[in-house]
Amino acid sequence: MNIIETQGLTKTFKSRVGKGKEAKVVEAVKGVDMQVRQGEIFGFLGPNGAGKSTTMRMLATLLTPTSGHAIVVGHDLAIAPEQVRERIGYVGQAGGTEESLTGMENLMLQAQLYRLSYADAKKRADLLIDKLELAQFATRLVKTYSGGQRRRLDLAMGMVHHPTLLFLDEPTTGLDPQSRARLWEEVRKLRDEGTTIFITTHYLDEADALADRLAIIDGGRIVSEGTPDALKRQIGGDVISLGFDAQNGARDRAGDLLRAQPFVREVRQAEHGISLIVEGGDSALPNVLRLLDGAGMPIQTVSMARPSLDDVFLRLTGHSLREAPEGA
Repeated sequence: MNIIETQGLTKTFKSRVGKGKEAKVVEAVKGVDMQVRQGEIFGFLGPNGAGKSTTMRMLATLLTPTSGHAIVVGHDLAIAPEQVRERIGYVGQAGGTEESLTGMENLMLQAQLYRLSYADAKKRADLLIDKLELAQFATRLVKTYSGGQRRRLDLAMGMVHHPTLLFLDEPTTGLDPQSRARLWEEVRKLRDEGTTIFITTHYLDEADALADRLAIIDGGRIVSEGTPDALKRQIGGDVISLGFDAQNGARDRAGDLLRAQPFVREVRQAEHGISLIVEGGDSALPNVLRLLDGAGMPIQTVSMARPSLDDVFLRLTGHSLREAPEGA
């Protein structure tokens, strides 16, 4: 069963740069078609500026689509946004806590905004404080919280009214590795308890580790969708990375030599070398090194890996997600 279905979803903005300048129409989302299944963690992977957050905000009723159609938690987004809001939770990048209140006070306020009685709000707040291990700081003012503590409270705020679907927009941005791992653990627990999670991220490891399925978005369009393993299988081989002295032209000569080999499926230029997609990396690597040595092309670095989501992103879009500029 699908909990989200979209067809041709678009969003355009008018942007005016500089005083007196004519307004420019910016297409942030350009016809998104996708389905999110009930009970899964669905990842939305792409660089900053790709349209991830804009799409999420439309699905969460915070932005009105320019065109297209969407069904969210069984309701038409355009016709029944109030019913959608009642059944979803949303945790934005900036969070939604009031710094001058304690964690407990924030949770009580959020619960009562969703019309829970005082008794039910207190019961739910106590449960979430225990579940997310917030007890040690629940009575402290939020302005004293660390980044990880804030994000755990944000997660509790998004869950306080028992949502069927929880939207998490870049939930681990700025967190240290330990806090990120802790938040991943909590997200998996929520999924295991039946909550559907829709998460946007530009972190490759996060998408790979968390998502049951994911969609890759670039330039406002979805370019591929599937499980992380299925997407990586599209590459169809192993990845050998070679680094060369950038001054002597060895990179170009090595690329020409290796491109002609039958076991090399693809040759890509990297910043200081080349990247090869090969059949059977374990047997291909010695052949690659032997060929380069025989041609007098010494390498500075060499590594081999299984395909990553960045390799998938590079093949689909022509550029690396790691190299995508801020605000692209």
